[in-house]
Formats: sequence, C-alpha cells, structure tokens
Amino acid sequence: MAGTLDPDQAWQLVSARDARADGRLFYAVRTTGIVCRPSCPSRRPARANVEFFSDLVSAFAAGYRPCYRCTPAGVHTDAQRVETLCAHLRRHLDRPVPLAELAALVGLSPLATQRLFRRVLGLSPAQFQAQSRTAALRHQLNNPVSRITDAIYDAGYSGPSRMYENAALGMRPADYRRRGQGQQIGYAIGDSPLGRLLIAATSRGLCAVILGTTDDELLVRLHTQSSAAEIATQPDLAPMLAQVLTHLTEHPVALDLPLDLRATAFQMRVWTALRRIPRGETRTYAQLARDLGQPTAARAVARACASNPVAVVIPCHRVIGSDGKLTGYRWGVERKQKLLALESNPKNR
Repeated sequence: MAGTLDPDQAWQLVSARDARADGRLFYAVRTTGIVCRPSCPSRRPARANVEFFSDLVSAFAAGYRPCYRCTPAGVHTDAQRVETLCAHLRRHLDRPVPLAELAALVGLSPLATQRLFRRVLGLSPAQFQAQSRTAALRHQLNNPVSRITDAIYDAGYSGPSRMYENAALGMRPADYRRRGQGQQIGYAIGDSPLGRLLIAATSRGLCAVILGTTDDELLVRLHTQSSAAEIATQPDLAPMLAQVLTHLTEHPVALDLPLDLRATAFQMRVWTALRRIPRGETRTYAQLARDLGQPTAARAVARACASNPVAVVIPCHRVIGSDGKLTGYRWGVERKQKLLALESNPKNR
C-alpha cells in the first residue's frame, strides 16, 4: 500500500464506510479492477481481493478505473462513463467500434450507452470517433516530414478513399498542409439589424459568419481568418445569406445549413450544446459546463464560445455570465444585447 496507513486500519475504515477517510484513502478490488472511496455504498468485497492506495494516481497507474457509484475522482458518473468510452474509441480509430462493445465497458445496454453518449457530448459514438480520426489526421499532416499517405493510415483510415469520404478537413490533405493555399472561399455581404453581415462558404458548407460596421472591416476579418485561401465574392450564396438573415428576425422552422467547421472535439461539443439552447433562453457558462458533464470547465466553455466562427448560426450569444451580465461577446456586447432582445420578442419566437 502507498503511504504509511496500516492495511488493517485501512480495512476497518472501509468496512465502516468512514467518509472521514475519503480523499486520503482509496481501496481497489482486484477482481473487478475498480477503485473506490471508503464511503462507497457498494457491497464490500472479500478482504483478500482488496488493495489500498493513499492517492488515485497510484491506483490508476496500477490499472484500476474509478467506481461509477462513489466517483472517487470527484467527476460526475455520466462524465466518467463517457470518458471511458471516449478513451476506448480513441484507442481503436482503425476500426468501427460496435455499440455492444462500448456498452460492456460501462455496464449499460447498447441503447442506454448511445443515449448517454449523446446526452453528454451531443453526438453519437460513431460521430465522435470520426471527429477524433479527423483530428488525428490533422495532427499527422502538421508534421512536415511525414508522407500524406502515411498520415492517412496513421490516423486510422483504412485507405485514402475512406479518408476522402469521411474526413471533415474542408479541403484535400495537401491543401490542408499548405494551410488552405489554393482553397476557394466564396462570400456574400448584406445588411442586418446588427449592421453589415458577411457569410463565407467552401464547397463543403458555411465556414464563417462575421458581423461588423463596414464591408472593408468584414473582408479584413475574413482574409485574416483564411489568409492562404482564394477568396472571392459569390452571388450564388444569396439564398444562404438570406437564410442567415431571416434567422435574426424570424423563428426558422429549421436552420439546416451545411457547415464546414474546424474544431477540437471539446469545441465541437460546446458548439453542439449551444445549438440546443432554445431561442429566447440563455444559459451561463457554468450551466453549460455542467450540462457537458465538466462542471469545472466554465472558462474552457467561454473560450470555445469566443472561437465560434459562425455568429448567430451557432448561438454563442445565448450564454451569459453567472451574474447575469452580457459578458464576452466577440462581436460586441451591444450586438449581443440586441440579438437576445430580437429572440425574446414573441413575434420572433
């Protein structure tokens, strides 16, 4: 046992479910591979199967995983389960992981596992694995000494054809390595209740919605965002621009625009959660973090909101400070206030 606590004394504390020992004593069960707090409500194992630790790091290093009932790491049970599933999915990017296999890891039915994953992350296990595979591909492509073909296989794709079918790079791998050099981005600009509004899109979908005062300001922002791409006005984007503008003043039946967004898995989780906030309602950063199963990640949520590239479509304006103040909107607090006022108007709901 790590530490100086006597094993017999430790067993007495565990047998008594003494909560006063929580945080300085952990017991692990060899037959289940689980580590618990002394106060865990689960049935006590046989003494011969128990190993004691004075810290969780040592228990995890020995191969034990946290109990879902007493959550020794202080993390919500659902978040622990999903983290276990995510780790397994990331370890097996080279193949589709069946739901039954995931369900066995967390002791739930396949349907319950699917629902849990969607509730916490806002996407399915298959979608998460696809995003993770794309993230791995980006990482490999950022290595200038690796061949593109090697990067594709190292990221878990079975071949280039599968990569082209599923990777959300928004461009060919060679173009991605050149930071979008040669990529074509079209844009359109129009008037809105919030000033001038620019939308930009690749062949895959909407990649930017920018708010500003002048057209020059909007174009500078777009060129800064996509410095190596070929950017040109595109009249064909008029219907998409109209759809985004309509979203400001009217409640759309469905704003189902194809998106071409590059993000980390966490950013995508936050952006998906933002789109679930009902029109006319707000959430705090802390509430959003709790909804994601990561109650201490309020600052990370705020950073993900600030990096949102498609204003209005992903409604980061619906997130406010814990004190109710309209803090931290990329396009200005006045625009945030006006957006919320538009959405709270019964005529627009």
